[in-house]
Amino acid sequence: MSKTKTAFFCNNCGQESAKWVGKCPSCNEWNTFVEEVIVRGNEKPESEWKEYSGLSGGLKTISLQDVTSSEEKRIVTEDAELNRVLGGGIVLGSIVLIAGEPGIGKSTLFLQATLQLKNIRTLYISGEESEQQIKMRADRLQIRNDDFFLLTETNTQTIFKEIKKVKPQLVIVDSIQTLQSPYIESSPGSVSQIRESAAELQRFAKESNTPVFLIGHITKDGNIAGPKILEHMVDTVLQFEGDRHYAYRILRTLKNRFGSTSELGIYEMSSEGMKEVKNPSEILITQKEEQLSGVAIAATMEGIRPLLIEVQALVTQSVYGTPQRTNTGFDLRRLQLLLAVLEKRGGFHFGVKDVFINIAGGLKVEDPSIDLAVLSALLSSYEDTPLPMQICFSGEVGLSGEIRAVNRIEQRIAEAEKLGFEKIIVSKYNTKGLGKNKFNIEVVPLGKVEELYRYLF
Repeated sequence: MSKTKTAFFCNNCGQESAKWVGKCPSCNEWNTFVEEVIVRGNEKPESEWKEYSGLSGGLKTISLQDVTSSEEKRIVTEDAELNRVLGGGIVLGSIVLIAGEPGIGKSTLFLQATLQLKNIRTLYISGEESEQQIKMRADRLQIRNDDFFLLTETNTQTIFKEIKKVKPQLVIVDSIQTLQSPYIESSPGSVSQIRESAAELQRFAKESNTPVFLIGHITKDGNIAGPKILEHMVDTVLQFEGDRHYAYRILRTLKNRFGSTSELGIYEMSSEGMKEVKNPSEILITQKEEQLSGVAIAATMEGIRPLLIEVQALVTQSVYGTPQRTNTGFDLRRLQLLLAVLEKRGGFHFGVKDVFINIAGGLKVEDPSIDLAVLSALLSSYEDTPLPMQICFSGEVGLSGEIRAVNRIEQRIAEAEKLGFEKIIVSKYNTKGLGKNKFNIEVVPLGKVEELYRYLF
C-alpha cells in the first residue's frame, strides 16, 4: 500500500486543495472545504467486466479515418416520454444521470420503465432500499419481468463481481451518492467517493457497451449533489421536477450527447406509478366556465413539442411606495422589459402598479414566444377586460415595441387548431411563406404592440 494521502475538497463545487482554505477560489463559497483521507493501493486489478465484453484490453492509437461510423444502437422503451428526452431511446454504452427532489418519483419511474423492457436483462442496484421494499413497489406497479435482477450493495468491486455473473444489458444505480469505492478511504457521498465511483461506472459502460443509469440526489439549492465533474463525465443529464403536492411531474433534459437538450417529458403520478401525459396542452389550459381578465393562452415550443400554456397576470394599484414585481415560471428581467415597453410605447403607467405573473401548471418557460401572451394578459388585467376565450398568441416582443417572428410557427398554429382555438395572433414577419389556406384557424398577423392593443380592446 502507498502511504496515506489527505486532500481538501470543496463540498459545493468539488475543487481540490492541498491545504484548508476559508474561501473556495473556484466558486467563492465560504467554509466549504473538508478534509478527506485518500488511500490508494499500488495498482488496481484488471477490470472485472473485460472477460464478457468481448473487447481487447489493450489500448492503441488509431487514425480517425479508420474508425467505422455507424448509427448508434438504441434500446427503445415502452415509455414514449422517456424515449423523447433521451433523444429516441437508450443508447448502448451511454451513462445517464437523473436528479430530482427526494420523494418525487425517480426510483418509481425507472423501476417502471425497466420492468416494462422485455428480453433486456436488467440489473437494478440499490444502496438505499432493501429487496423487500423494491418488491413492494414492483407489486404496486403490477408488472412482471423475469429478466429483472436486484442487488442491494454499495461496494463498487462487489457490484462488478455480480455484474460479471449476471451479465446485464442495462444497469440502474440508485443512487450514486450511496456507492463506495474501496480505493478511496472516505465516507459515501463525499466528493472523492462520488467522483471515483462514477469514474469506475463510466469505464464499465464504455468498455462493455452497457448503458448505465445513475440516480442522483440534489442539494437544498436545487443543484445536483456532488462535484460538478459528475455532470461532465456522463453523456446525459436529466432533471426530474415538479411539486410533490401536485400530480404532474416534468422530466427535463439538461445535457444530451445523443439528442436535443430542450426536450420535455410530462408524467402524472398515480397509485399504479407514472402515467405518460400524451397531450399536456389540455392539462396546462384550465377549463373555465366564465371569462376572466388577465388570462392569455401562449403557443410555445419545448424542444420539438408544441405546448399551449395559460399565462395569468394581475395588475393592482400599489399600496406602498415601491411597486412589486412577482412572477412564477417566467423570467423576472423579461417581465421588467415588457413593462418598460408598455410604459414607453403604449403610455401605460405600470410604474404605480403591482404586477403578478403566473405560468399555470408549474412550468418554467424560457421560450421568448410567450412575450405576446404575457403582454396581452397584462393589458387585459390593466383594463380589467377579459380576452376572447378562443384566441391564442405566439410572438416575441422587441424593445421598440415590434412583434418579432418566432421559429416553427406552423407547428404552433397546428397545435392551437387541434385544441379548438379560432384565432392565433402572430408576427406579420412570420407570414412569409406560411400557407394560411391549409389551416382552418384564422391567423392574425400584427407588427406593433399598438396594433395589438387596438385589435384586442
